[in-house]
Amino acid sequence: MQKNAKSDDGEHHTIGLGRIFRNVILGGQDGVVNVLGIVLGVATATNSTYIVLLAGLAATFAESISMAAVAYTSTRAEIEHYESEVRRELKEIDEIPDRERKEIEDIYREKGFSGKLLKQVVDKICSNRKVWLGTMMRDELGLENPSEGMSAFWQAVLVGGSAVVGSLVPIATFFFLPVGASIPIALAASLAVLFVVGAYKSRMTSGKWLKGGLELMLIGGAAAVAGWLVGVLFQAPAA
Repeated sequence: MQKNAKSDDGEHHTIGLGRIFRNVILGGQDGVVNVLGIVLGVATATNSTYIVLLAGLAATFAESISMAAVAYTSTRAEIEHYESEVRRELKEIDEIPDRERKEIEDIYREKGFSGKLLKQVVDKICSNRKVWLGTMMRDELGLENPSEGMSAFWQAVLVGGSAVVGSLVPIATFFFLPVGASIPIALAASLAVLFVVGAYKSRMTSGKWLKGGLELMLIGGAAAVAGWLVGVLFQAPAA
């Protein structure tokens, strides 16, 4: 029993870290991509450091609040869905235990269990209501508790904070250098960060780090081109 408890803790810890990683990537990359396009567009159109910083910072905080709100509401929706499925499964375990037991049996038969061993596994699982419920949620419905390890509020804080940090990448250089010198540095820094983030994300999932890095960098490049084209279209005439 002690071994199983450690295994469950390890699994929950991994799920929690995976969720944290996902939220950091989600907020950070969105902040970089969106603000990069805005900053390059405004810089090209106005050539004014003041206006670039004003637009960039306004976009940064609007973006972070929006991302945090989306993270909060989507997580709450996931939690509510999960809780409704928990209630439904518990009701079925109480009211139609034979059918639910048969579902556990079918799940483990598909995993390769049979005969006496299958019966022992099913008996063991169904002897503990919590384990029975967890097995149904995970193996039948494919659901993990979205609030495991982090509440909706803290997920929103993490996404919003990551969006702020990501947004500062294309803005930072404009605090210190004139617009003309800042544009190529902001573009290069943003694309480099996006490549590193995309490569790391893909390395942790598919293992194709180069493809993941290039894909995210190209997305940032597309945002930069779009912003630049809008800036050219609305470029203020020279005095």
